[in-house]
This record gives sequence, structure tokens and C-alpha cells, in this order.
Amino acid sequence: MNVVGWFKSGFSARHKALWNYKRGIARAKRRDFEGALANYTTAIELAGVPAEVIAMALYNRALVYVAAGDDAKGVDDLDAILAMDGAMVIVNVRTMAKQKLAKMESRTRKSNTQKH
Repeated sequence: MNVVGWFKSGFSARHKALWNYKRGIARAKRRDFEGALANYTTAIELAGVPAEVIAMALYNRALVYVAAGDDAKGVDDLDAILAMDGAMVIVNVRTMAKQKLAKMESRTRKSNTQKH
């Protein structure tokens, strides 16, 4: 890749989305949930972002929502991943989303049985 191509790639939607995605991860690790949610949302909403980047950002945003106590929004993001077209690239993210939903449902069932 020549210098001009390299420079232009720094301004691509994929590059901007990945930058926000990585920044979201860093913020989530510091428990800056508001900042992480903002970065993941930016990555998801940028035009022209590949499906696999959107799926990864949705998954991580779902984890942050759950960690912040907003299970409903977390479930919405996980469901959005499952509704995405079946690109092979996002199969692993779909699997992780299914596993997370199952864990959340199990936790809810256990919580409901302990209350009764």
C-alpha cells in the first residue's frame, strides 16, 4: 500500500469503527460504562461499517449494559446480533450472544425461584 492509500485507510468507516470499538473496550475495563457505551454506539452507527465490526460492538455494548444493570438493553443488543444476516464472520459472535442470553435467562430463573 502506498502512502496515500495508507493515509486514506485511516479515515475509512471500518478504521473509525475499530478505533471506537477498542476505545470502548479500554473504557469498559476502567468501568467507565457511559464512555464505553458512547464508543460502542458510535462504532455501530457509522455508515459503511462491516457486519463483523457491528456484531462485535453490539456484543460488547450488551456486556456493558448488563454490567451497568440494564439487562433489557443488553438483551436487545444480543437479539440484534442474532437477527443479523448469517455472514460466516459473525458466527462466533452469534454463538457468544446465544451463550450470554442463556446465562442471563438462567440467572433470572434462579432469582425467581429463590424469591418464591
